[in-house]
Amino acid sequence: MSKRLSENLNSYYLGAAHKMKPKKARHKIVAYVESYDDIFFWRNVLDEFETEDRYFEIMLPSRTTLGKGKKLVLMNKLGQQFGENMIACVDADYDYLLQGVTSISALINTNPYVFHTYVYAIENYQCYAESLHSVCVMATLNDHQIVDFEGFMQEYSRIIWPLFVWSIWVYRHNVYHDFTMTEFGNHVVFGDINVYHPEYTLEYVRRKVNRKMAWLQHHYPQAKADYESLKAELQSLGVTPETTYLYMQGHTLFENVVLPLLEPVCILLRKEREKEIRRLAEHDVQRQNELSCYQHSQQPIGEMLRKNINFKQAAPYQRLRKDILRFMEELDRQYARSETNMGERNMNGHLTGQPADGD
Repeated sequence: MSKRLSENLNSYYLGAAHKMKPKKARHKIVAYVESYDDIFFWRNVLDEFETEDRYFEIMLPSRTTLGKGKKLVLMNKLGQQFGENMIACVDADYDYLLQGVTSISALINTNPYVFHTYVYAIENYQCYAESLHSVCVMATLNDHQIVDFEGFMQEYSRIIWPLFVWSIWVYRHNVYHDFTMTEFGNHVVFGDINVYHPEYTLEYVRRKVNRKMAWLQHHYPQAKADYESLKAELQSLGVTPETTYLYMQGHTLFENVVLPLLEPVCILLRKEREKEIRRLAEHDVQRQNELSCYQHSQQPIGEMLRKNINFKQAAPYQRLRKDILRFMEELDRQYARSETNMGERNMNGHLTGQPADGD
């Protein structure tokens, strides 16, 4: 029974079910996401587009398994049944930039009912450079800016950009066994960082990138013919040398680039605030109370980063927003045509003496 239901549960089925509800009932659009970790992000995205007439219900791809991932959303039987009442919301991963080289890439780039992040994953939005100072403020309650996060991430992106182009090249040519996404990550991450001299860390990354670039150029001389054209194509897709970090693997960026950058900054900001409390306290009791209050008010930087939603001005997010807006406008046009057709049928029924709908 459940199997038969899953086979028939498609956009048309949901649309027909809605027509059986009272006319003033809100229209439900089911949005499938990859895992429960994604529900908060997509709820935040879709909230803007809910109206008195329509709302979204975010669901996982299966109620019988804990399986996760884009393949489960797009390649199971639901993948062929998306429509105006049933959509998919997924991470772009490399599939957006592969531009149809694989079946999943072709699907997310052509299906109007599949919405993707454009950036690699949700974590990339959470690490949006212009929001990182605010994340530190949320964690430490100290607004002092120690590091220019925007400048750092821009220069970091410029450094890794040529190697990132290579990463896309090997995946497009199906030779990534020699240079996997994981290996790319190993060449662009860093450990400790001196927040007073972040340029030292950038130079360390640059040396690693240059070594791998030389290896790739030696082992794949044939890439020279289309490397520059690929670079231009990626830029036409929205990837710029200054924003490369948004398109690298999200987990690597979050755990091995941005957190190692923010954690020592937050340590300094907390020490700075505690030092200020000690200096301003008039007596021991006040000092202990204020320090205790401040320590209880702090939040782990990792948690604040995962809750970060200050990325909506980012260019790729604006592209995602336009895709959803286009979808909603098309729904409005379809609804208007349906109402017009219904009115014409009712009018014809009255003219011919036949009972009109609802009579």
